[in-house]
Amino acid sequence: MDSLKAIEVKNLCFNYEKDVPIIKNVSFSVNKGEYVSLIGHNGSGKSTLAKLIAYLDEATSGEIYIDGLKAEDKNASAIRERIGIVFQNPDNQFIGSTVEDDIAFGLENRNIERSQMVKLVKEYASEVGMEDYMNKEPQELSGGQKQRVAIAGILSLGLNIVILDEATSMLDPEGVEDINNLIMDMKAENHDLTIISITHDMEEAYLSDRVIVLNKGEIVEDGTPTDVFADEKKLHDIGLGIPFVLNVKNKLNGKGIKVPDDIKTIKGLSEFLCK
Repeated sequence: MDSLKAIEVKNLCFNYEKDVPIIKNVSFSVNKGEYVSLIGHNGSGKSTLAKLIAYLDEATSGEIYIDGLKAEDKNASAIRERIGIVFQNPDNQFIGSTVEDDIAFGLENRNIERSQMVKLVKEYASEVGMEDYMNKEPQELSGGQKQRVAIAGILSLGLNIVILDEATSMLDPEGVEDINNLIMDMKAENHDLTIISITHDMEEAYLSDRVIVLNKGEIVEDGTPTDVFADEKKLHDIGLGIPFVLNVKNKLNGKGIKVPDDIKTIKGLSEFLCK
């Protein structure tokens, strides 16, 4: 297997019921350090694909490799030690009684020595901006803060592959912005960190390195955000739109106001227009 690939998916098929395919002969790879968004309407197979990659479900046919390890029973524990998943409902994944306990949970399960565990908990709480909330209970936190804690728990384990399964879908706009900013900070600080984000949020997808579009269990687009979102008609035909920021940029460009390609957020666009 290619040592530069974090994930390789080959001819993957999956169905819950016979003759009712959910994933249809899907193939793609993700480089180490790449930030990939998987988008598609409800029922397109996004979350199912995430579970297959993390070996929470087993493929009907085809192959998946994680850091060169084939996804099969004998490698299941090794694969799960390489991948962390943040699910969409922050309340369903907060396990500890406090922020500190929750971040420590995975480390305790791995029998990390206590002094090292304390150090890691503090380090990663700070990494996600939750160092001042260590003794807070879950009911005292916002949804975005709970997701930050979940991400800290994953990063503390030294994982270099993180799957965000609709991790912002239940958050308010401020929480979404928090998590999107955190993702970009994480990428800037760890160039080996591989992120797969299953999302309905086109603004989030626009920030990623690459966008894969699923429709009825098949890949119909795979490329940079610029390339994928350029085909508005194709996206519209499968029930998807383009990011708000890109839509505004296109209208401004059409009026002769050239917006730089690297501006991809509402904040960035506002700052540009105020100059």
